[in-house]
Amino acid sequence: MSKYEIIIYWSKDDNAFVAEVPELPGCMADGKTYFEALKNAEIIIKEWIETSEELGRPVPQPKGRLMYA
Repeated sequence: MSKYEIIIYWSKDDNAFVAEVPELPGCMADGKTYFEALKNAEIIIKEWIETSEELGRPVPQPKGRLMYA
């Protein structure tokens, strides 16, 4: 389980739950259910980090909670 903040919301346009990872630019996933979107986000976070490392790009350290309701 990653320590990056994941924001999950329902997208009417996509007819799916969307999971965004604000600390990792462009890192997002979706799913038919909330939990599927979360599971897919964990996978894509790992892939995002692996790709950045392979390309020699910096990987931001997780900052924890970024937004407040």
